[in-house]
Amino acid sequence: MSDALKHECGIALIRLLKPLDYYKKKYGSAFYGVNKMYLMMEKQHNRGQDGAGLASIKLDTKPGERYISRVRSCEQQPIQDIFSQINARINKEFTEHPEYLDDVELQKKNIPYIGELLLGHVRYGTFGKNSVESVHPFLRQNNWTHRNLIVAGNFNMTNVNTLFDGLVELGQHPKEKADTVTIMEKIGHFLDDAVAKLYKELKKEGYSKAECTPLIAERLNVAKILKRASKNWDGGYAMAGLLGHGDSFVLRDPAGIRPAFYYQDDEVVVVASERPVIQTVFDVDINDVKELTPGHAIITKKSGETVIKKIINPIERKACSFERIYFSRGSDADIYQERKMLGKLLMPRVLESIEKDTRNTVFSFIPNTAETSFYGMVDALEDHLNQKKTQAILNGNGNLSAAKVTEILSERSRVEKIAIKDVKLRTFITEDSSRDDLVAHVYDVTYGVVKSTDNLVIIDDSIVRGTTLKKSIIKMMDRLNPKKIVVVSSAPQIRYPDCYGIDMAKLEGLIAFKAALALLEERNMTDIVDSVYKKCIAQVGLDDKDVVNHVKEIYDPFTQEELEEKIAELISEPSIKARVETIFQPVENLHKACPDNLGDWYFTGDYPTPGGFRVVNRAFINFYEGNDERAY
Repeated sequence: MSDALKHECGIALIRLLKPLDYYKKKYGSAFYGVNKMYLMMEKQHNRGQDGAGLASIKLDTKPGERYISRVRSCEQQPIQDIFSQINARINKEFTEHPEYLDDVELQKKNIPYIGELLLGHVRYGTFGKNSVESVHPFLRQNNWTHRNLIVAGNFNMTNVNTLFDGLVELGQHPKEKADTVTIMEKIGHFLDDAVAKLYKELKKEGYSKAECTPLIAERLNVAKILKRASKNWDGGYAMAGLLGHGDSFVLRDPAGIRPAFYYQDDEVVVVASERPVIQTVFDVDINDVKELTPGHAIITKKSGETVIKKIINPIERKACSFERIYFSRGSDADIYQERKMLGKLLMPRVLESIEKDTRNTVFSFIPNTAETSFYGMVDALEDHLNQKKTQAILNGNGNLSAAKVTEILSERSRVEKIAIKDVKLRTFITEDSSRDDLVAHVYDVTYGVVKSTDNLVIIDDSIVRGTTLKKSIIKMMDRLNPKKIVVVSSAPQIRYPDCYGIDMAKLEGLIAFKAALALLEERNMTDIVDSVYKKCIAQVGLDDKDVVNHVKEIYDPFTQEELEEKIAELISEPSIKARVETIFQPVENLHKACPDNLGDWYFTGDYPTPGGFRVVNRAFINFYEGNDERAY
């Protein structure tokens, strides 16, 4: 993705099902869980670079012994930072107490992070300050082990104001309105309530106060707590939590918007945001890693018993298609093939654009994340060339000379590495004209492979704002002096904001929205803008069932091709010599390539929850009124 765009967060949960001494004997270290957590977080580094955090819980500690540890960082390399802190602490303990080296019991008692239960998180901040206080996991402390709650997630709630008001109605006084804190306090409220009720029940049954503690842990119904807490949640989420006494859970939203996968054997229970992370770190077969069903939670009790429980009735599955296009690692077996298919399905439009002149067309990709879809596009190109060669030979009716056959067979696709990002380059001048010139040189280009008679086809994962294309990539490609530049997006046009985790909150920043407004202006149809604004205003305060997306009317008058033409114009400048065209993936082809991930609201405006419709209407109101605010 050439435009900078915030990624999804990532979660990693490990529950060790054996005593720590087991891992020491089998794997050589009681820090088996910590080592695996480091790998899981690094393998999900693509999901978050603003911060990282780790929390651990030790089971069956004695009163007075520390059993919860947490470390967080928002340094430039946050994962390395937190694990360097952990390693420094471990090495210090071993240096000062060599007797710990071979005694797992002493290690567990005296060294932090060596728990049986670990929760890791990598974060991309979508808004707000990027301070360590914003980094997950969040901790809600209490002197009762059962009431200690640690929460981390990949999520965004669209109705945080409503949830906040609900906490106030319960008598709470939340310290801030952030959805992470709001969600944690909501779960915490019902956790407190459940523990208090169990304590009263056990006292009535004749148990002493001390005897109640292990029985509360045994009887605590985590699924019921989650059902009560999540009743009014509206958003996309994979929510992970640890309870101080040793229970854990991961809950996925009912539409399956945010991903979650798990693996279990007799040694571990593992949950992560991405399947290949678990496959790689634990060396397990793809078929042994399961996807957590939407609306369900994987719950592991302190005893080690693990169950999958339905918490919320699943609704129509709308798993985020952006996960497949861009966010998740392409090493997943299915995602790799889906991305190739996205590129392959674009080739008919590309051939039409270049008038099938493959001899005079160079194909490439930018940025590197578009490489897999590029492979798919090249596969389709090779199929086209093979058909072309076959037909040419057949048309010769057996009368072709050896030289002619060789000439026909020698045609190859002209695939080149055109752009290489100069990672050393930093833009340090803030004055616009000077800075734009520097930005235009962020990429180095390969000279000598593009002729003035050539088309240059460049594929990108997706085009969000078009800023990098206009300020850098198009200028850079034009320096190669092609006759035409065709920018191909493996994703459809992004027309609407996202409100479930991706940082696309403002309509006016989207290049497709700008193109639609420009066309409305050109065709004297700006009355549609006023009409949509009035309809959006009228939606405020309506019941969920009555809220619809009126912003669709901005795009309704235009075909995809008309918007493509205007986008090409908007990302070009008068200084560009080459003709510029854009080609976007049709939504129907996206669904062909990614049939199990049909969440497409940023392309179609068809949001999976009522909160999405409220957000898009609010985003339009903010745009119309000139309010530089987020819509959620």
